[in-house]
Amino acid sequence: MNMVGEPRRLGAPGTEARLRFETETRQSGSGPGRRLLVLDGKPAFQLSPWCGTCQFLFQRLEGANQTLSLEEMQERLAGRLSALDDGVLDAFGSLLPEGDYLPLLLRVEPRLVTPGQEGDYFSDEQVAAWGVDAFWGLPEHPRTPYYRTFETVVDDDAHFYEFVVPMVPPSWNAPERVAEYAERMGRGSVPTAVAVSTLDLCRPALDLRSTDYHGHWGLTHFLLDGHHKLQAAASAGRPVQLLSLLAVGESLAAPDDHRRLAALRSQPFLRRGTRPAR
Repeated sequence: MNMVGEPRRLGAPGTEARLRFETETRQSGSGPGRRLLVLDGKPAFQLSPWCGTCQFLFQRLEGANQTLSLEEMQERLAGRLSALDDGVLDAFGSLLPEGDYLPLLLRVEPRLVTPGQEGDYFSDEQVAAWGVDAFWGLPEHPRTPYYRTFETVVDDDAHFYEFVVPMVPPSWNAPERVAEYAERMGRGSVPTAVAVSTLDLCRPALDLRSTDYHGHWGLTHFLLDGHHKLQAAASAGRPVQLLSLLAVGESLAAPDDHRRLAALRSQPFLRRGTRPAR
């Protein structure tokens, strides 16, 4: 079961939020610098550039070195939520900057991906659309393992890709906790993880280096709570529930695009190049 709610105002005012979205100022003054997700004042992830024609991106930086679990929420998140829980949304919303957020409650079946290996979006679908980086001669690199969860067709010219990105790599997780969650999932438990999300729409300006020219809708969930749960679900081949707050004003997408999420997320899983059954 997937739910997409209505946008709501959440977040801490000013600099009180632990997690913020910022744009660096270029010293030359020639346009905006890097688009960043900042944790406790330190850059944690670089996000897709503002232009909309550059490659879709999430890239881990030095500031991504801790999770944002809330001890008082652990009992509520131990199992499946039946609705968009206002208490959980308000609690995790207090970690974020004041703004409009679209709440999402999704069922995901995560698959852990290592950059440069089988299933890596950056080495496969992104290279097919943009080619390798013109300077480095290499694919973009997220500098972290991540989870692929869902993809489907937007239209003839665009495809929807969904990712869950941990704040710390799975190698930092406690193996005994991962094993405990996997055992519970094997008995039918579906725990809930929490994230903050962005929806970035990116399309190459030209198709000169493309073998598969198309627009990319990238829904990225940056994991706040549930790192052990996601790894357990991926290792056991089990589903997990994801409660996420989509940062409306910090995404490279328009309100009409956000409104399409409910319909897109209810479609069948379809890899790029496959057609829906008729």
